[in-house]
Amino acid sequence: MSAPHLTRPLVLEAVQRVADGLGGFGESWVALGTLWAAVVAGSGRNMAGQEVTLAAVPYRITVRAAAQGAASRPAPGQRFREGARVFTILAVTEQDTAGRFLTCFAREEVPT
Repeated sequence: MSAPHLTRPLVLEAVQRVADGLGGFGESWVALGTLWAAVVAGSGRNMAGQEVTLAAVPYRITVRAAAQGAASRPAPGQRFREGARVFTILAVTEQDTAGRFLTCFAREEVPT
């Protein structure tokens, strides 16, 4: 198997709870670093959101592997950002038995 072409820089982000000053919490996204990736789109579909219709497109995003528990290792619930585009990470698995690359199954939602 040949190595993937990691040609797109994506910012890995994680959600962080932030105190709202009234005893509650809000959410803020914090950048963990930039990973070079290969991005392959799947078939899109329309779905109803809370107040708008969204076009959802699945993606397979391949990045270099990182050790389990490392901040640079993507995890479900995190997201990749490329400018204004956001890819929500749904699942992560090793791409090969050598563990050199990770495949992230992600979804991009775009208001239509």
